[in-house]
Amino acid sequence: MGEPSDATLARKAASLGECLRGQGRVIATAESCTGGWVAKCLTDTSGSSDYFETGLVTYSNEAKEKLLGVPAGILAGHGAVSSAVVSAMVSGTLEKTGADVALAVSGIAGPGGGSAEKPVGTVWFGWGVAGSTPVTTCKQFEGDRDQVRREAVEFALKRLKRWLQG
Repeated sequence: MGEPSDATLARKAASLGECLRGQGRVIATAESCTGGWVAKCLTDTSGSSDYFETGLVTYSNEAKEKLLGVPAGILAGHGAVSSAVVSAMVSGTLEKTGADVALAVSGIAGPGGGSAEKPVGTVWFGWGVAGSTPVTTCKQFEGDRDQVRREAVEFALKRLKRWLQG
């Protein structure tokens, strides 16, 4: 399949943006391992202010707690790279920003930081809308730090659009 190019990411972001615009929805992102790359891709398109509210890079556990309201107990009990944490990140993003849709990403891009249970390349994604339980999924990506992050951004853009379309 290969690593997604900048042009591929731009196309996927523009397509998600058109979907959001068409539904009259506004998105906010909460990113950890992707460092704001999803937000960057979404805002690279002219007119993105129609559907993009804000992007939060909550890299540390402390930032996840302070900015998104992720409970310390969830972080301690599950670790930052988990379904429980990205679910809480989605809920916190929706609550703090007032956006219609939220997307959260937390993972281990490497080269260090992995474990037997959560190897490098493990990335959790969450998305949802106010008033509903967030949807979460985990993917395992191969490659170096840039490849893992690039593939995580592509997956997030693609999967959120699919979910929004039902």
